[in-house]
Amino acid sequence: MLPSLLFRRACFRSSFRSCRRGLLTQSFSVGPSEPPLLEQTVGEHFAGVVRQHGDRTAVISRHQQTRLTYEALDRDSNALARGLAALGVQKGDRVAVSLGNNIEYATATYAVFKLGAILVPLNPAFNAMQVVSAMNHLEASQLIIGAETNLPRKDPRSNIPLLTHMVPDLEGGRNENVESDLVPSLKSVIMVNNSDGRIDPLDYKSTTRYEDVLEEGGSGHALPDQGLDRNDIVNIQFTSGTTSMPKAACLSHRSILNNGNSIGDRMLLTPEDVVVCPPPLFHCFGSILGYMATATHASAIIFPSESFNPLETLHSVHEYAATALYGVPTMFLAELELLAAGAVPYTSFPSLRTGIAAGSSIPAEIMRKLHKRLNLTELTICYGMTETSPVSAMTTTNDPMDKRINSVGRLLPHIAAKVVNPADPVEILPLNARGELAVAGYSVMTGYWGDAERSAEVLVPDAQGRVWMHTGDEASMDEEGYVKITGRIKDLIIRGGENIHPLEVENCLFAHPGVAEVSVVGMPDERYGECVGAFVVRHEEAGGDGVKRVTAEEVREWVRGKLSHHLVPKYVFWVDGYPKTASGKIQKFKLKERGLAMIKEGMGLE
Repeated sequence: MLPSLLFRRACFRSSFRSCRRGLLTQSFSVGPSEPPLLEQTVGEHFAGVVRQHGDRTAVISRHQQTRLTYEALDRDSNALARGLAALGVQKGDRVAVSLGNNIEYATATYAVFKLGAILVPLNPAFNAMQVVSAMNHLEASQLIIGAETNLPRKDPRSNIPLLTHMVPDLEGGRNENVESDLVPSLKSVIMVNNSDGRIDPLDYKSTTRYEDVLEEGGSGHALPDQGLDRNDIVNIQFTSGTTSMPKAACLSHRSILNNGNSIGDRMLLTPEDVVVCPPPLFHCFGSILGYMATATHASAIIFPSESFNPLETLHSVHEYAATALYGVPTMFLAELELLAAGAVPYTSFPSLRTGIAAGSSIPAEIMRKLHKRLNLTELTICYGMTETSPVSAMTTTNDPMDKRINSVGRLLPHIAAKVVNPADPVEILPLNARGELAVAGYSVMTGYWGDAERSAEVLVPDAQGRVWMHTGDEASMDEEGYVKITGRIKDLIIRGGENIHPLEVENCLFAHPGVAEVSVVGMPDERYGECVGAFVVRHEEAGGDGVKRVTAEEVREWVRGKLSHHLVPKYVFWVDGYPKTASGKIQKFKLKERGLAMIKEGMGLE
């Protein structure tokens, strides 16, 4: 084990002994002050891990049957960085990546970080309109994309139509001179061939093959000094849909490196650990809780498949004797269902001990099953948001069971949090009172890219000049500093760990000619925790046969054709109007109550 890891473990335990001795008197807490923050860039810290643990396994992509040691990952990411530089990529350029969990994504992450460019993860489920919107918002110069997109429980989707939409002369152009009227900033499209022969990238001369960029980088020697600073923006994560008014959170080397490091510390990760990570790399869960936490601790990370597959996940745990497993509740439920159905040839996982559950709360019964069936006796729970790099609070491996079920743990080191009155953010509330959670510290984003107005709405300095990220989440804090998330002050819908902003779905449906008004709220769902419920006031259009009105399936198909699949309403409720406040604002909590009553009457699914 690294000597520094031994030090951090000792500091971690010491800090929490001190925390238990001093009980809070108001809903304000600061995480431990030890270990000290890492004051390096991601690349500098990674170089130290490579020097000490170069021969250890860093990444395993099971579906590609590929394994990289830390030394090989370092060499390949150096080569890719040099290849990107040869294409003209410079410090500060935005490089969009639309890939599933694979070796190429793992390599590209460190290549972009080392070069000083800015990694922009895109959800591979994005359609052409969403990709164009995201690229234009950031004026991205490069797009690294798979020939196909693999989504859960779906056949592979060719990305050629998407690319042709952006670059009409995809077949006849020259790869060093991409021209796109829709995305003027785009300079090159780098294609990863993940199609198993169904698509030949050589047919599309406007694209550059990933392997050619890698080869252009040569032998993979370390890059010359790029003039990087730990406070440079290195990662931009979209926090909502990108078809209208996207929010792009800007994160630094310092913020994501230290957040990943603290997460790994709290899990007690070591170079001996093997972590199976089905959550996607395009999300903070996969990239920071997964990839950054393992790399800072010289652990190994396994990608079972490009997108979530519960069977491949269980196979990965068994085949590689994994010690940790990640997932949102719906992932764990799918795995438990396979075990209950006898779909795998083994019933015990003696190597597992820990992992992370995040995205939404874990019911007590599921937690008990995870302990019993998967041996996850040290499972940890995380809370955070993209704007805070992302984790602010986390349980420990030995927290009491009730704290792991009924709270999201205590603050990570060097993070401060308070629960304030939403109507008067200066007022810190008493212990156990519900209010808005605000977070401060190294992890808070620098702001939303190109959106000073919305940045100022959530990043609020106090009288001492300390900047607080107002999360919009309703929370309470007890005397030991445990944080409980009790709801959402904002109208955010969390479906299976994915954040859905109602406004995006509403804006989409408002464009439908058959929809007069629409309001979207989160409705309870057994599998996903929450799902989209759309309350629609219909236009009535006179047709040849009388009155023609939009149907529920037409509403769903409209959203499905314009937005990602998880934004499609499960429930469509027909209403004549909405409950409103005196100022005209829709009372969404009353809509939810109405929706629950309508579901009991068998309405909403037709």
